[in-house]
Amino acid sequence: MAKIRKRTLPSGNQVWQADYRDSAGKRRSRQFDLKKDADAFMVKARHEVGEGLHIPDSQASTLSEIAKLWLDTADAAGLERSTAAQYKQHVDLHIKPFIGALPVSKLTVAAVRAWEDHLRKEGRSAALVKKVRVSLGAILGDAMDRGLATRNVIRERGRTTSKAKERRAERRQSGKLEIGVDIPTRMEIKAFIAALEGRWRPLLLTAVFSGLRASELRGLRWSDINLTAGTLIVSQRADRYNEIGAPKSESGWRTIPIPPALVDVLKAWKEQCPKGELGLVFPTGAGNVESLANIRRRGLIPAWELAGVVVPSEIVDEKGQPIAQAKYEGMHSLRHFYASWLINRKVDGGLELPPKTVQARMGHSSIMVTLDTYGHLFPSADTGAEMESAAMELIG
Repeated sequence: MAKIRKRTLPSGNQVWQADYRDSAGKRRSRQFDLKKDADAFMVKARHEVGEGLHIPDSQASTLSEIAKLWLDTADAAGLERSTAAQYKQHVDLHIKPFIGALPVSKLTVAAVRAWEDHLRKEGRSAALVKKVRVSLGAILGDAMDRGLATRNVIRERGRTTSKAKERRAERRQSGKLEIGVDIPTRMEIKAFIAALEGRWRPLLLTAVFSGLRASELRGLRWSDINLTAGTLIVSQRADRYNEIGAPKSESGWRTIPIPPALVDVLKAWKEQCPKGELGLVFPTGAGNVESLANIRRRGLIPAWELAGVVVPSEIVDEKGQPIAQAKYEGMHSLRHFYASWLINRKVDGGLELPPKTVQARMGHSSIMVTLDTYGHLFPSADTGAEMESAAMELIG
């Protein structure tokens, strides 16, 4: 018989003890300082026992234990090495050190919120916290499938949190991408293109005029390019370990039109491109997957420096003067420029494409990703002159 009774401990402290029987008929008990906590627990325990879901605290696994089972499952599923490594980092660096010792039964929505707040205070970005939270949700989902957990507080938190509010908070923390800071200007790109030379010219031009991610450029095959139609297909990628695999999402599979000027460059490059079993467009001299580090160090950064698109660095020369360094050191800056080129008005040298087309060209998983990242770049049609013209047309 389930009941709640008041007990006096040998220490003299008084507690409220909840006595009940678990799904196997074994007697269990748990003590609380407050009667209302004992009442709440008893209601929950009765429901879980009735549904055959109850897990006594003494048998509850810790988050570290169920996280290990989840990682083992991920390894067995044959995930890309980079994905599996990212999951392991989430567990080892952001989950285990803070809440790993916590029994799954003790994990609450409030505990998750406190954990996220702590991660942010320690300097984790909003984007990283979100990714780690998704991993924790997957861990709890896997534990429920194994009968090691009765609830997934990440899903419960999702039902009580406004996703729109969460996205706005992330944007406030990360800030908007700025032309001339995160996104190269048109004049900077013109200087960059003029400075391109050698084997890096076709690769970096393709980055500028297709918006491919670095992993997609490194995995691009000649069989994916139709030089007659002027299109390329993204059907595979090379991960950080130089292993070829499929795009990470369905939206990553896409066909992108390329301008005639790039087609001409690729036609000429095809004649001298190193051959290899993988049939890659931008391979090493031996025909293998080119590393991202080489592309940046030998191609991207020297081109920016030759173009004069530089900023002072913290390193000084023998005269104490700052040594100039490339203003944009990541390949993603070229992808950002491509997005802005798709978005900008034709009178400003852009293509003025609608958001859904931009989403498709960029390979974003949803239109919200496109708008959250680049929404502020889309031209507004309500300038003073345009408003006056539209109003006069209605007034007559």
